[in-house]
Amino acid sequence: MEVESLSSLLTERHIGETCVICEQMKMRGIHLYTSFICTDCEHDLIHTDTDHPKYKFFLKQLKKVNTPEIFS
Repeated sequence: MEVESLSSLLTERHIGETCVICEQMKMRGIHLYTSFICTDCEHDLIHTDTDHPKYKFFLKQLKKVNTPEIFS
């Protein structure tokens, strides 16, 4: 019962995340380490040929993704 109320509360307050590629607020996407990639950019990235100029843009934006450091 508490889980359902917490889940609905989080859903109501969640307005999206900023995509690391298009830099827009989006609701749906994936997380790559600590970064968020929206479903639109994910789809474009997967279907773009490596010789297309837009692919270089994707690579430039993906360089912003950092691997999280694990401290022991």
